[in-house]
Amino acid sequence: MVEHTGPVRLEHDLLGEREVPDDVYWGVHTLRALENFPITGVPIAISPYLPEALAAVKEAAAETNHDLGLLDDARHTAIVQACREIREGRLHDQFVVDVIQGGAGTSTNMNANEVIANRALEILGHRRGEYEHLHPNEHVNLSQSTNDVYPTAVKIASSNATGDLLTALESLEEAFAQKATEFHDILKMGRTQLQDAVPMTLGQEFGTYALMIQEDRARLAESRELLHVINLGATAIGTQLNAPEGYVPLAREHLARITGLPLTTAVDLISATQDCGSFVHISGVLKRVAVKLSKICNDLRLLSSGPRAGLGEINLPARQAGSSIMPGKVNPVIPEVVNQVAFQIIGHDVTISMAAEAGQLQLNAFEPVICYSLAASLYRLRTAVETLTENCVRGITANREHLAKDVAESIGLVTALNPYLGYQQATEVAKEALATGRGVAEIVLEWGLMPKEQLEEILRPESLARLSPKPADRSGGV
Repeated sequence: MVEHTGPVRLEHDLLGEREVPDDVYWGVHTLRALENFPITGVPIAISPYLPEALAAVKEAAAETNHDLGLLDDARHTAIVQACREIREGRLHDQFVVDVIQGGAGTSTNMNANEVIANRALEILGHRRGEYEHLHPNEHVNLSQSTNDVYPTAVKIASSNATGDLLTALESLEEAFAQKATEFHDILKMGRTQLQDAVPMTLGQEFGTYALMIQEDRARLAESRELLHVINLGATAIGTQLNAPEGYVPLAREHLARITGLPLTTAVDLISATQDCGSFVHISGVLKRVAVKLSKICNDLRLLSSGPRAGLGEINLPARQAGSSIMPGKVNPVIPEVVNQVAFQIIGHDVTISMAAEAGQLQLNAFEPVICYSLAASLYRLRTAVETLTENCVRGITANREHLAKDVAESIGLVTALNPYLGYQQATEVAKEALATGRGVAEIVLEWGLMPKEQLEEILRPESLARLSPKPADRSGGV
């Protein structure tokens, strides 16, 4: 039972009459959902994207019903005003049902209907709950079903959240590209299987990270387009039952105008009502982004390990004390938190895949957990990217002297001499260097294997790392 000690109003539904707190905008359907689904304690308003998307759908429906002569001027005006207030950020605290719920999102739709109806009643000069003047189902939900409202709203919310994530990824790409420019000429040893390989530059390493983010942005933008195909007007199963002639194209037109998104109506509404493929697809791309970000963060932690007994090639910004017992210890907390977010997103992708597969016949009953998992992935990935950019990448510095010393002492330099000495002779040089701790160049000169001038030319940083011209500075943005 929902506990409340203040004034109440009486509302009724299919199951009977109930007391609803008089100071709330939701009604009896929301009340029952609160009692039935005490699952996570997380309300659907945890992120603003969904309440705003629901309000956009209801506003588009009201505009369409008014255009078609099904909704009078007064009710139309009041519903539209209520929806616009929600889209501006008001009344989000009234979207209270749990993010995970039975009923394929019906409780979410009812919650939206009731909040909009009760606010519209106030606008018309009536009390909340006086549904004889304006009804949540008869007027706010006119020509609609949960089964077209809910997935359409989830797609709009996900598209808007994806847009914000794309912006965050662009800033991260720019930050890595700036570091690539800054570290352009810093020679270091590349590694394969954690063993010394051949020389490269720190700029090349960070430029690769920028390119990885750029590629992921492109894939994410492509997957976002699938979210713009909607089934609004499909009603219960896609046959458009109770939606008047002309409703589908007009509702899409209004919703596209309201949201500013390039929305299109699915070619087959029956298919679109049961198909969760677009959610599976974008979740897979988010997993790809998360996996690659986690790999980059693994690299940052490894490259900055030390400061004395690790690789110590770069320095991450010190963000906080790292230990309650070891004075002076600083941990790579920002890459660590991004790693953990990545693990969650991979788990969310499994959840979304299972829920999409579990759909039966003309509807998927498990869209609420898809919605919650996708929203959580989008939000957490964006905030993780933002903190990685601002609290880590922009402040990274290089240990130039240490990197130069590693290159000079590395056995890996001998690989560059293969074309001149041959594999067997180069192997002998490597064995001697490893056994004695001496440098490769010193041994080559001592053994008289090539002139000093030729050796210096081969071991020039530009030759070793195949340096390209210094990239343009991207500090002004991309």
